[in-house]
Amino acid sequence: MLRKILNNKIRLAQFLFLVALLALIRAFEDQLFYDPFLDYFKNDFTKLSLPNFNPFQLFFGLLFRYTLNTVVSLWIIYVLFKEVQMVKFALVLYYFFFMILIISFFFITYYSKGHNNFALFYVRRFLIQPIFVLLFVPAFYYQKKK
Repeated sequence: MLRKILNNKIRLAQFLFLVALLALIRAFEDQLFYDPFLDYFKNDFTKLSLPNFNPFQLFFGLLFRYTLNTVVSLWIIYVLFKEVQMVKFALVLYYFFFMILIISFFFITYYSKGHNNFALFYVRRFLIQPIFVLLFVPAFYYQKKK
């Protein structure tokens, strides 16, 4: 598959453009999204109490960021595999995981009283970073080979 991608320069250019888009989302996260946890997790968060935040703004900020990452990730999956069925399946998975993660995130923030900072860190990491594309691409590649 890697040879196919390298032989097809347009697909390679599309793939690199999409990866650059993911990097730009990360680079401009402070300007694009409301997230008081950005600075919180840059410090020694194990000894700090949770920052004050507006739950509605935070929810919509996380939703917006997750949606941007999802759109770019789905586009990457389409560029790599050229199968609409895989993209549809990935979309269902993305929003299934979003529902689980966002509920977990707010449950941890409201009911753990700052005692599960590492759990909050990792749940938030899955919400704000395009980690699922790193999991889905090898899984879909393996599935396609079978």
